[in-house]
Amino acid sequence: MDKIRIKYSKTGRAKYISHLDLMSTMQRSFLRAGVKLKYSEGFNPHPYISVALPMSVGAESLCELMDVDIHGGFPDDLNEYLPEGLHILGIFKPLRKFSLIKWVNIKCLLSYEDTISDSDFSKVKDNFSTKSLVIQKKSKRGISEIDIAKHISNAAVTLTDNNLIEIDLTISAQQPTVSTNDILSIACFDCENHKPYQINVKRIDIFDKDMVLFK
Repeated sequence: MDKIRIKYSKTGRAKYISHLDLMSTMQRSFLRAGVKLKYSEGFNPHPYISVALPMSVGAESLCELMDVDIHGGFPDDLNEYLPEGLHILGIFKPLRKFSLIKWVNIKCLLSYEDTISDSDFSKVKDNFSTKSLVIQKKSKRGISEIDIAKHISNAAVTLTDNNLIEIDLTISAQQPTVSTNDILSIACFDCENHKPYQINVKRIDIFDKDMVLFK
């Protein structure tokens, strides 16, 4: 029995697959490809499959990581068995635990129906240049406030077209987790009269605490 780590992308229509459905989709794809999965024991056996950082529905990624316990080898043509939008980028032996992931680089594209004014663009840009970004986070203990400014780095806000704003930044992936919804709430803060009609979010890369690419 071997544990392997799979790096894969999740784009296009696959971004609408939920985390639980993704686990089922990958499991079925492995079985169709003849991969012998390792299962737990007991009355309700399940395959040993784990995902590093489960994503929100609607977000894309170029850097997803999944650990799978298998018996025997792994086919070279597994992509033939995956649905549209899921694509394996690499397979390797895991060297570090997922708990050592600290940062994730993301890009958000905000699309507006009308031309973005200088003042509206300045509002979005200024929201990421302040030294304090206090937001409300919901947990099992209730709602609390947290300043996430120090958990965001290298934020770049660019007006790429008359009605498109691109936000490129690196956020804390764990302890604490800064979610894409947190980022979007900051981007759209104080923009009640001019909110984007479409938002695209994509993960680009993930890193450890020293900003070394994680795999």
